[in-house]
Amino acid sequence: MIKRTTVRLPAELLKKAQRKAAAEGRTLTGLMEEGLRYVVSDKPAEKAVRPPIPVSKEGGGEILSFKELQELEDRDYIERMNRGFK
Repeated sequence: MIKRTTVRLPAELLKKAQRKAAAEGRTLTGLMEEGLRYVVSDKPAEKAVRPPIPVSKEGGGEILSFKELQELEDRDYIERMNRGFK
């Protein structure tokens, strides 16, 4: 049995939903029904799996301050200017 109800939504959310439904060739009711079914389903939400961040196995190296990094960049820039950016 299908029931009717009134839903109060922020204007910008309603406009986005209407645009999405139109772009997909669906009704707003169909879009909202799918969203509600997803939210109330017993299935656990799938979480996006992030790939691991590669970490160098190399040791050593030093951590430079922001000021030291700027100085290195400035020296590199001056050297390239002297070489004509070659």
